Amino acid sequence: MSQVSVTWVEKKQYVGVDSGKHSVIMSAQDDENKTGNKPSDLLLLALGGCAGVDLIEILHKQRQKVIGLQMVISGDQNADPPWAFNRIHMEVIVRGAGLSAQAVERAIDLAVTKYCSVAATIRHTAPITTSFRLVEE
Repeated sequence: MSQVSVTWVEKKQYVGVDSGKHSVIMSAQDDENKTGNKPSDLLLLALGGCAGVDLIEILHKQRQKVIGLQMVISGDQNADPPWAFNRIHMEVIVRGAGLSAQAVERAIDLAVTKYCSVAATIRHTAPITTSFRLVEE
């Protein structure tokens, strides 16, 4: 079981501590000081981190020569509270030598639809679409 804690600091600012004792500062979008991450952005970041870990592992098993990976994740939120995400798109940019588009596409599909626990948790509320770009280096 994973356990985290969130502690109110002041105004609209919070500190979250994960199960590994790593901290993250969070604040509301309308926090005048903009001192931390917007919690809903952290959900998108978590999706990218989770899928990225799986994606790199799969690409390495496929013997793809990956030297860089970036994911740009955008989410559309409802206009009214609770502002739930209703659609998420993940653009994956893979840098490497001699990359196979078919292998990268398969790896992305496996990472997002089979292995990433964050994607599995949110995909029924917000469909996740993907696209990718290969950068030959």
